[in-house]
Amino acid sequence: MAPQTSIPVAANVLGTIGTVFWCVQLVPQVWYNWRKKKTDGLPGLMMFLWASCAVPFGVYAIVQNFNIPIQVQPQVFCLLSLVSWTQILIYNNGWRTWTASLLATALGLFFGGLQAALILVLRPLYDRGISWPMTLVGVVAAVLLAAGLIPPYYEIWKRRGRVVGINWVFLSIDWLGAFFSLMALVAQETFDVLGGVFIFLELGIFASHGIWLVKTRKLRKQAKSEGKDFDDLPEARRYQDTRAEKLNGSRPSSKGSDQYLATELQDLERGAAT
Repeated sequence: MAPQTSIPVAANVLGTIGTVFWCVQLVPQVWYNWRKKKTDGLPGLMMFLWASCAVPFGVYAIVQNFNIPIQVQPQVFCLLSLVSWTQILIYNNGWRTWTASLLATALGLFFGGLQAALILVLRPLYDRGISWPMTLVGVVAAVLLAAGLIPPYYEIWKRRGRVVGINWVFLSIDWLGAFFSLMALVAQETFDVLGGVFIFLELGIFASHGIWLVKTRKLRKQAKSEGKDFDDLPEARRYQDTRAEKLNGSRPSSKGSDQYLATELQDLERGAAT
């Protein structure tokens, strides 16, 4: 496929809308992490792979001369992913702020240099009609993009379908950004499989949590009637701890077990008093 020299107006409009969404997509997640001062359930590997994905994704868009908004998207995506990754290092892994920030900055500079080098090498080849290197770049981008969504699915599986640590505003904006970007490419009479894969994998996260809400509706109703959070309800903790027990060699998580034992002891004490 030859580089695109004429960009339809619709593609620029849709691409701009997608870029606006993607420019702010991770802001809610970053704010959520900062406010909670924890990132449980948000895998660091997810953000690292997403930041890495921006290198081939950016090369793929720039060399093929996609519209400017879509060329900018990978750069913004990389920056926001690195910020969130830095928060995970600080809040979840106990890194010092300056150490984590310096590492993320160095990594960002490395990614930028690598992307520039690949563009300089691959653009002349693509202009001469040699397209297989760009196909390889697209495959690498797809693999990294898909791999970035595997860690969240593992966290979801551990919690029996429940999504924890991922901000829903972020996920919704991110999905909209991917959708409008994909529509921008459709307006250019092409279709990018990368965008399609991204959209359906994120829909799976929404679907998983929706199923969890249906399965736990009685427990959540019970917790509400007792004036408790879901995680403070012993029955809910036992339900959530099932897979944790398997992963830990049939050893339940200490928090859930301690709460359950405390409740049982209180019941015994009440019975003895009467």
